[in-house]
Formats: sequence, structure tokens, C-alpha cells
Amino acid sequence: MRNNPIGVFDSGVGGLTVIKTMAEQLPGENFIYFGDTAHLPYGSKSPQQLMSYAKYIVEYLLKYKVKAVVVACGTHSSITVPQIHGQYDVPILGVVNPASRAAIRTTHNGKIGVMATQASVNSKSYSRKINELQSQAQVFEVACPRFVPLVESGQLQGTEVSHIVNEYLQPLMQEGVDTIVLGCTHYPFLSAVISECAGSGVTVIDPALETVTELKDYLQKQELLNDARIAPCREFVVSGDDSSFYNVGRLLVGDMITIVGQVEMECQEKQDTIMDEMDINNSGGIK
Repeated sequence: MRNNPIGVFDSGVGGLTVIKTMAEQLPGENFIYFGDTAHLPYGSKSPQQLMSYAKYIVEYLLKYKVKAVVVACGTHSSITVPQIHGQYDVPILGVVNPASRAAIRTTHNGKIGVMATQASVNSKSYSRKINELQSQAQVFEVACPRFVPLVESGQLQGTEVSHIVNEYLQPLMQEGVDTIVLGCTHYPFLSAVISECAGSGVTVIDPALETVTELKDYLQKQELLNDARIAPCREFVVSGDDSSFYNVGRLLVGDMITIVGQVEMECQEKQDTIMDEMDINNSGGIK
């Protein structure tokens, strides 16, 4: 069991922030990473669609006998993790809770900003968790839909990036926040620009470090840390374009990625589409 891999998933390359931290903090662990590139960006997806993706991916990872699943995605952590938590025999760890705890520890004035996807902002998951931990905290959430496309294309700096970052930061800075949670795992790849634009008086919280710390604590308590003295096995699979993931992924985390496999997701959304097409054909519609 100790040598079993850890499953990690996200919509694309964003979760590689967690993988990068995991490789540093838990260098002996095996893992398999699932990038659901066929369905990114997640921020515009419905809760029903997200639940379909999450169940498929978790069940896929369980085939590898993973000892834990890390949902390296703010959107899934906000919407699907609370619903699927406890449904499987392995722990499922999201990024919302650890990032929220870090924000409470960090803030001095109680004003916390959250930069996240539209779906996460709509769910208010970060606001609920932060206020559960500290009822007096003021939480201001901003949707940043252009961040994920920037990261997925490998565009991490430059005038355009700074302009977009400043646009999303403006309402948070007007509220006087002293702490900003990067509520999507794609966003830490832009953290240097975000920190520069926000200024030295604002602390930026990377959910990856907090999440991996929680994972490490769990593995230690359960005596599940990998003690094998061999090079770890690290696998990467995607549901969509593997060449883009490979190229951008290597730009972000280096030669940790050597090969990317492809998986065709037969999730409910696809089944519904097929059924709709069959209905059209059977009714004499366009074929």
C-alpha cells in the first residue's frame, strides 16, 4: 500500500503546480496525473457536467490502486469534492480547505481576496470555508476567466498578462485586501505577475503548497509514505490534446514529463450527446 501511487487531476496543466510541489515535498512518491484537456476550461461548465467528469476520473484513477486522490482543481474542489467526499475507499483531498486555512493564518486586517474561476465564484465555496473558520473575515471573490487560457498557452508574462492581471486585481485592491487566495491551480503559474501588480503589502496564497502539506500529514499519520528506495514512477494522461499538454507542461515543470498518454472519456455528457444524435436520426432529421 505504501508504494501505491497518488492520483492527481485537473482540467489541464494547472494541477502541475501541485505536482511540482509534490515532487519537492514528497520526492519518493509515485503518482498518476490526469489532465481533462478535452473539457477545459472548467469554469464555464455546469455542476452536472463537472460531476460526470469527476466520477469518471476518480474511478479511472482507482484502477491504479491509488492510495489517495488529490483534486488539484479549484473548480472541482468547490463543486464536486463536497458531494463525492466519503463515497470512495480512499481519501479525496481538494484545495479549498487548505488554502482557506492558510488565508486565515496570513491575513492581518481580515480582508481576503479570492481569484478563481466563474464556477468557483458562483459556488461561494471559499467564502463559506473562510467564514466558517473566521466569521469576522471579509471575503471578496473575483472571477478570472482569462487566466486559464493564458496558462494553457504558456503565456505567463508580458504586457498583455500584466494588463489582464491588473484588471482582475482592481476590485480587490479597492476593498483593501491584504491576502489573496489563488483559487484555481492554474493561477500560481502567474503568481509572479500577480504579486508584482498587487504590491508588497499583499500576500498571495498558493493552494498547491498547502494542499501537499495536508497530503503529507495524512500519509504520515496513516504510515503510508513510500519507503521504497527506487526512482518514483510518474505518469501523465490526458483526455484531449496530448501535444499541447506535453509542450506547455514541460515549459512549466521541465523534464518531469517524458510521455503523455491519451484516454477517451466515456462520461455521461458524451453518452447524452450520442443519444440526442440517435433521436435526431431516428426521427428523420439531419444525418
